[in-house]
Amino acid sequence: MDIRLQGKAQKERLQLQPNGSYALVPDDFEGVTPKVVVHEGDMVKAGEALFVNKQYPDVKFASPVSGRVTAIERGERRKVLCVKVEADKEQSYVDYGRRDVARMDGEAVVSALLDAGIFGYINQLPYAVSTNPETRPKAIFVSALRDKPLACDFAYEVQGQEQDFMTGLTALSKIAKTHVGIGIQPDLHAQLQQMGVEQIAELTVFDGPCPAGNVGVQVNHLDPVNKGEVVWTIGDPTVVLFIGRLFNSGRVDLRRLVAFCGSEVKKPCHVEMKVGQELRTLLSNSYDESHHVRIVNGNVLTGRQTTKDGFLGAHSSEVTVIPEGDDADELLGWAMPRLKQFSVNRSYFAWLFGKKKEYALDARVKGGERHIIMSGEYDRVLPMDIYGEYLVKAIITGDIDRMEQLGIYEVSPEDFALAEFVDSSKLELQRIVRQGLNNLRKENS
Repeated sequence: MDIRLQGKAQKERLQLQPNGSYALVPDDFEGVTPKVVVHEGDMVKAGEALFVNKQYPDVKFASPVSGRVTAIERGERRKVLCVKVEADKEQSYVDYGRRDVARMDGEAVVSALLDAGIFGYINQLPYAVSTNPETRPKAIFVSALRDKPLACDFAYEVQGQEQDFMTGLTALSKIAKTHVGIGIQPDLHAQLQQMGVEQIAELTVFDGPCPAGNVGVQVNHLDPVNKGEVVWTIGDPTVVLFIGRLFNSGRVDLRRLVAFCGSEVKKPCHVEMKVGQELRTLLSNSYDESHHVRIVNGNVLTGRQTTKDGFLGAHSSEVTVIPEGDDADELLGWAMPRLKQFSVNRSYFAWLFGKKKEYALDARVKGGERHIIMSGEYDRVLPMDIYGEYLVKAIITGDIDRMEQLGIYEVSPEDFALAEFVDSSKLELQRIVRQGLNNLRKENS
């Protein structure tokens, strides 16, 4: 189901002058327990490690900029919240050397990614966590289809960076068989064919609404994951550009194109930012601050709530601003036959306007948590060979055997984002699925 929202980013690029504040957030890398390897006051170069994965110390996470480490913020039980860096006016980079990936083998590629602090951007199934160098996948899946609401168009982002994308895919193909999934986009399809992608990877076109772009959905249709098997996944195709730039330039370059979007944004557009860049410059004077708004670091289905003091997430390709909805004052509430509200079940008359109508939805849940209703709601928006409702019940009850039988190794929390949106029980399905994956991972460790 495609949710059409107002405020889609126009294909115009905003020239943003960053304020020099950056931060790398460990929570952006699921499954990573960070161990900070710098101290406050240290000077670092772009590409130098700020923290490593405590369980796998070879997996480093590189600073997006050169500058001075200004703070290491911690939360409860000394959990590392972020490592802040104040950028230098003149950037300096760690030189990892240019390399010809055509002459490298898989071990050399993995070693280069580990050294440069980019390896941790690759995820894996099962468990939907940042992968580790001790696993070897049966395949690698890259989704170049972004189909969530107001998503940044990758076909627009990759323009002018075709060589980096090809280099990144070539590097991945040295590790394992690589699959690239795209949508019904004739321009991008022709562009990738002209680049020669089909010579190094298997290109698959997915025809259908959201969540066809979820890498987990693509894995489920092409090469499902069974117990004991591992596939590496890249649901954020910009990571392929990160990899390609490393080998083509010898530097860690974490620039990405971000869609600044949402019904509250005055001029939705695209902007080039670096991972970890502070959002204050982008958000200043860009929306009516007298309105109650929800700022989302990412898309509205899977992103995280943030503020002007937040930092661009490692995998965020959108910054979305929508109404909060806590100041709404509606006559008769849900009982009114509204024309501007979206409903899956035709509770409002807005369905008469067809599927192309765009809505300015707010962040309200519109109801309280209830018992699970076995109505098949999840199955209608979960295009996988999985019984979603039964799997969620097995996770809630902690029945590990049942979870395994129902295919938990194949799913990630984002696969249940649409199910969470349509769920009449108002359950936090993504949180529940993440908790189930974490418990299973701990049980099998």
